[in-house]
Amino acid sequence: MEGLYGLLITLDSFLGGASWFPFVLLGVGLFFTVYLKFPQIRFFKHAWQVITGKFDKESDPGDTTHFRALTTALSGTVGTGNISGVAFAIFLGGPAALFWMWVTAFLGMTTKFVEVTLSHKYRVKTEDGTMAGGPMYYMDRRLNMKWLAVAFAIATVVSSFGTGNLPQSNGIAQSIEATFGFEPWLVGSVLGILLALVILGGIQRIAAFTARVVPAMAVIYLIGAMAVIFANLENIIPSFLSVISDAFTGSAAAGGFLGASLAYAFNRGVNRGLFSNEAGQGSAPIAHAAAKTKEPASEGMVSLLEPFIDTILICTITGLVILSSGVWKEKHENVFDRSDMFFVAGEYDDSESKDVETLYGFLNGVEGNEIKPFTGAITVVNGTAVSGDFTLLNSRSVAEDVKYSVGSEDLFTGTLKIEDGKPLKENLEVSGKSLVHSAALTTIAFTRGFFGDFGQYIVSVGLLLFAFSTAIAWSYYGDRAMTYLLGPRSVMPYRVIYVAGFVWAAFSDTTLVWALSAVAIVVMTLPNLFGILLLSKEMKETVNDYWSRTKNNRDK
Repeated sequence: MEGLYGLLITLDSFLGGASWFPFVLLGVGLFFTVYLKFPQIRFFKHAWQVITGKFDKESDPGDTTHFRALTTALSGTVGTGNISGVAFAIFLGGPAALFWMWVTAFLGMTTKFVEVTLSHKYRVKTEDGTMAGGPMYYMDRRLNMKWLAVAFAIATVVSSFGTGNLPQSNGIAQSIEATFGFEPWLVGSVLGILLALVILGGIQRIAAFTARVVPAMAVIYLIGAMAVIFANLENIIPSFLSVISDAFTGSAAAGGFLGASLAYAFNRGVNRGLFSNEAGQGSAPIAHAAAKTKEPASEGMVSLLEPFIDTILICTITGLVILSSGVWKEKHENVFDRSDMFFVAGEYDDSESKDVETLYGFLNGVEGNEIKPFTGAITVVNGTAVSGDFTLLNSRSVAEDVKYSVGSEDLFTGTLKIEDGKPLKENLEVSGKSLVHSAALTTIAFTRGFFGDFGQYIVSVGLLLFAFSTAIAWSYYGDRAMTYLLGPRSVMPYRVIYVAGFVWAAFSDTTLVWALSAVAIVVMTLPNLFGILLLSKEMKETVNDYWSRTKNNRDK
């Protein structure tokens, strides 16, 4: 299992984690933005008119309304990434990461517009009378690349489990257990039943559910976020300025935060932007293909609102909560994860400017840095280290008030062996003060507002609703991919396995699935970007034709 995990991590480093991937993603968005004359600006007002139903016709082919197609797609993109992903991006790249998320979203609005329009144009009516669409259909029906369509569909099924199902269930269960104390198996079982009740009803029930839940969860989260932002109103302008300035100068050390290189912030921001709004991945076009309309371009215009809502609005709000509250550069009491811990030789203090510069170089891979991994023995008495020339780094910061325990209660006394920066004792628990990241960071930030400690419950509820709605949307993406691969009869077995996987993941380790999903996402994204580039001329003709034919209706 470890060998497979290592292989997937290595493969991802050459694909989604590679330095060229963000440039490909942004490059395609920039090309279409210029080629189509900034559609995210020109068609922004019209997109809102379309989702209000102004141009709806009941007789148009499709399974659901523009609005419900949008909320279904949004439920797939507005997920844990909007809560934990933004926090992780800021933790790794500093305020500058938020700026690059904005850039990715702005260009992603065009990419989403293009992929949805083309996918909707080549959708089909299946044997059971429902609509099926997505990049696999234009790859097959227009480009005559059946092999590429099959690869995309298989990757979509894998991603439905790796992105929308197993990690979401695991994240919900851990959050509910930490906040309310409920056992993960119980949480997984109850939510698994609810998931089955929704997805077994197909797109009609899924769309009806998301049309109610998506607006409600956005309002709940917005209220909690505004309570923090208004409580720290004096920090809002400085936060915005730091986002802009750090994007071009590199993130400087601040408090416990040891800084990140400009390239690192760019990479984190762009990748997080993709994983948040999924522009270019080809998933959202599957949901939009169900919309009732004869005009593919009109549904494409609806879809360009997704990156705007998901990233420019919701992710920005999360980012401002974290930045304005100041928690991102503060050390907090926490239990250290092994993957975040690293022992280095020598004693360093992140309050000393010289040590900060040295630590910055180590954490950002600067050549010639003097820091080396610590290998040796540490004497520990009653949980406190009393010997050893070392520094423990946790979550990109120097750990303080460190305690070593066996299990969660018994303080460790004895000799602790460290090899290449990592402790050899398996059941060792290390706790203390350090920076934190992901959902834990957002949770702490939400307690710095008018609601006080109650703010943590808003994050927990938000995580539950966001993650659960993501699981619902991705089940539809997966069943449309299965429809393409094996026909409508394969959908019900897929849904049963999907629900079973959701329950299982609540109390299981999903690390391997995350790694597999990271590769599958790229296998979806690259063929999709390649395909829409090949159809760029057709895309322009389709949009121009729609815009000229609907001029009279728009002017009314």
